[in-house]
Parts: sequence; structure tokens; C-alpha cells
Amino acid sequence: MTEQRKSPYLDTIEAAAYLRLKKRTMDNMRWLGTGPKFRKHGGRICYHIDDLEAWSKLHERNSTSGL
Repeated sequence: MTEQRKSPYLDTIEAAAYLRLKKRTMDNMRWLGTGPKFRKHGGRICYHIDDLEAWSKLHERNSTSGL
């Protein structure tokens, strides 16, 4: 048997879980244009795992104080 390859594309619920956010937060960030890049495949919202990593990396901080 061959091992089935997992897709790098996640739906909104999977992407939210990956980033440890709520689906509603992902929906709001997408609407505001502040969230990770997303794609539409046949009308469905998909997030590539590399885009989630890149977005997260952009939000790295060393302190909780202002920039």
C-alpha cells in the first residue's frame, strides 16, 4: 500500500486550528484584509500551509510592548 499524501491546502477551520485561532477570527481577518493569504478553489476558501507560516512569521515579536 502507498501512503496517501496530505494536501497542503487547509479549509478555514483547519487553518484556524493550525494557527490556534477561532474560525470567526479567520473570517474577520479575511474580510478586513489583515489575515493570511487565501485562495478560492471552486468557490471554497483555502489556505496554503506556507502562506499561514509566512503570515505567522510576519507577526513575530520579542516584547508585548509597542513596536
